[in-house]
Amino acid sequence: MSDAIKHECGIALVRLLKPLDFYKEKYGTAFYGLQKMYLMLEKQHNRGQDGAGFASIKLNMQPGERFMSRVRSSKAQPIKDIFGQINKRIQLVEQELDTPMTSSQELKSAFPYIGEVMLGHLRYGTFGKNTIESVHPFLRQNNWMHRNLIVAGNFNLTNVNELFDNLVALGQHPKEKADTITIMEKIGHFLDAAVAKLYKNLKQEGFDKQGASPEIAKRLNIGKILKKASKNWDGGYVIAGMLGHGDSFVLRDPAGIRPAFYYQDDEVVVIASERPAIQTVFNVPVTQIKEIQPGEAMIIKQSGAVSHETINEPTAKRACSFERIYFSRGNDVDIYNERKELGRLLFPKIYASVGGDLKNTVFSYIPNTAETSFYGMVEQAQAFMAEQAAAAILADQQMPAEKLKALITQRPRVEKVTIKDAKLRTFITEDSSRDDLVAHVYDVTYGSVKPNDNLVVIDDSIVRGTTLQKSILRMLDRLKPKKITIVSSAPQIRYPDCYGIDMARLEDLIAFRAMLALLDDQNKTKQLKEVYEQAKLSMKKPLDDVKNVVKPLYDQFSDDEISNKIGQMLRTPEINATVDILFQSVDNLHNACPNHTGDWYFTGIYPTKGGNKVVNQAFINFYEGKSGRAY
Repeated sequence: MSDAIKHECGIALVRLLKPLDFYKEKYGTAFYGLQKMYLMLEKQHNRGQDGAGFASIKLNMQPGERFMSRVRSSKAQPIKDIFGQINKRIQLVEQELDTPMTSSQELKSAFPYIGEVMLGHLRYGTFGKNTIESVHPFLRQNNWMHRNLIVAGNFNLTNVNELFDNLVALGQHPKEKADTITIMEKIGHFLDAAVAKLYKNLKQEGFDKQGASPEIAKRLNIGKILKKASKNWDGGYVIAGMLGHGDSFVLRDPAGIRPAFYYQDDEVVVIASERPAIQTVFNVPVTQIKEIQPGEAMIIKQSGAVSHETINEPTAKRACSFERIYFSRGNDVDIYNERKELGRLLFPKIYASVGGDLKNTVFSYIPNTAETSFYGMVEQAQAFMAEQAAAAILADQQMPAEKLKALITQRPRVEKVTIKDAKLRTFITEDSSRDDLVAHVYDVTYGSVKPNDNLVVIDDSIVRGTTLQKSILRMLDRLKPKKITIVSSAPQIRYPDCYGIDMARLEDLIAFRAMLALLDDQNKTKQLKEVYEQAKLSMKKPLDDVKNVVKPLYDQFSDDEISNKIGQMLRTPEINATVDILFQSVDNLHNACPNHTGDWYFTGIYPTKGGNKVVNQAFINFYEGKSGRAY
């Protein structure tokens, strides 16, 4: 993605099902769980560079012994930092030991962070400052072991304000209005109530206070707590949690917007945001890795018993298609093939753009994350050229040898035309000077394109268009092509996302600005005030009655009209080449990624009730000139 945006967080939960001395004997280390967690976070590091956190629970500890540990970092290399802190603490303990540890219990008592239940998190900050206080996991402490709660997740909720008000109505005083705090306090409220009720019942059964504690751990109904807590959550989420006594869970939203995968055997249960991380770290085939279903919670009791419970009735599955286009690592077998298919499906548009002149067309990609789609695009071009050659040969059985050789050896012209330099510091404040520096973020491979060639460059997606306009197009024009065709493997991004991706402002989106320009061209800008009034009115309606009032503005124009306008807007006067901007169609997106139909940022069809309210609020903010977020 040439336009940098912040996006998805990542989670990893590891539950060891055997005593620690089992792993020491089989794998040679009692730190087996810690090592696996380190790898799980590193293999998902693409999901979060703003911070990392780790927490662990030790089972069956005696009163007075530490049973919970947490470490977080918001430094430039947060994973390295948190495990550096962990290693330093462990080394200090090792230096102080007089005799070697001989049992699991001794190891847990002596060493910090070693435990049977571990939760890791990688943060991509979509909202809030990148301070240590914003880094997951979040901790809710209590002297009652069962009431200690640790929470981390990959999510955004559309109705944080309403949920916050609900907590206040319950008599709570949350320390801030943030979705993570709100979710944790909501779960915590019903956890407290469940523990208190169990204790009351156990007293009536004759249990004393000390004897009631282990019985509460056995009887605590995590599924029931989650049902009550998440009843009114609106958004995309995967929420992971651990309780002080050792129960743990991962809960997925009813539309399956955010991803969650798991693997389970007799030694370990592991849950993560990405499937290949589990495959690689635990060396298991893809067929043994399952998906937590929409609306479902995977619950692991203190005893190690694992269950799957439907917490919220699943809706139509709308798994995020951006996970497939860009966010997830491309080494997942399905994602790799889907990205190639996205490239293949674009070829007919590309062929039309270059006027069928493949001989004088160079294919490339920018940035590196578009490489897989590039392979698909080139493979389709090669297959097309092979078909053309075969048809020509069949039509002319007496073809001269030289012409025959030229036909059977023709290939698409592929070059690496761009190089991204180290990040340049735009320390000069004047706009013109800053723009000149930005234009040099990328450099070109001189001689890779002949003057007057067509140049086709594929990108994952085009969000704002800023980098294209101020850097990439200017840079590509130095090669003196006749035409530059920028191809997006994703459709036009027209609407805000409110389930995890940092695309909250309509006016930041180049497709929205192009639609505004088309309205202006056709003297239809008075419609903006009408839509603004409709959006304001929608804020007073029940959520079920709220419609996306922005969508009709787009519906007046074809995809090609908006694409052409984007091309006109991004081609600045100093660019000599003609410019085409092509986008994937929504239909082809669904053909390439049939199991991930979440497309609200392209279509405006949101999977939850709160989505329409968010897009309308985003339009109000745009019309009123406010820079605030819509959720």
